[in-house]
Amino acid sequence: MPELHGRSAVVTGSTSGIGLGIAARFAAAGANVMLNGFGDPGEIERIRRDLATHGSKVGYHGADMARPGEIVALVADAAREFGAVDILVNNAGIQHVAPVQDFPPEQWERVIAINLSAAFYATRAALPGMLARNWGRIVNIASVHGLVASVQKSAYIAAKHGLVGFTKAVALETAETGVTCNAVCPGWVLTPLVDRQIRARAETEGKTYEQARLALVSEKQPSKEFVTPAQIAELALFLCGDGAAQIRGQAIAADGGWTAQ
Repeated sequence: MPELHGRSAVVTGSTSGIGLGIAARFAAAGANVMLNGFGDPGEIERIRRDLATHGSKVGYHGADMARPGEIVALVADAAREFGAVDILVNNAGIQHVAPVQDFPPEQWERVIAINLSAAFYATRAALPGMLARNWGRIVNIASVHGLVASVQKSAYIAAKHGLVGFTKAVALETAETGVTCNAVCPGWVLTPLVDRQIRARAETEGKTYEQARLALVSEKQPSKEFVTPAQIAELALFLCGDGAAQIRGQAIAADGGWTAQ
């Protein structure tokens, strides 16, 4: 896997789950990393210190990814602290589940803002510096729901399909440069959020945790195994290396066979 010594990365939504997995892997590979996300301040500081033990600089910015001005400030502060933003991972995301006719408009707006518009604002802020240095990596964490659909997730699916399209547009605009843009499309990933879904399902249906876990993942993924944040992190790391220099505008599924069906 590529080494990232001398590179600096912004990873949005990186205080837990997939984003934290990516941030940790990048720090271990030698990159400076700017964390972002919500959570207990003490826990976030513990994460920051742990990642910094690899010897790189690790910062934290509490930008709300629904607020364009704060997103611009996040990128600017990272560039000021590290000297550059070489890698941008647009990972922050939220979910709301409801039928279209019952979907609260304010939840639609927030899902679109955080899952799609935030990637535009962060990319718009980081791209000029990447182009000036003729090197950059933009990795958008989309979803298998950027490729296929499921019921009661209209806003999330619209946002993730949009993110895949945005990825292609940026890749074409940067095709003759040293900047690449790709999307990773995970299936079910066993994050704390999904773990809570499993526990709630087990309680509701009177099942053991393992029975509920297997039932959930088997609905979509033929492998009957969850994708892990560490696996997504390895894929993101690969996309940042020289070996991926001509992978451009791709939506790469890591989904246990979900979209092969």
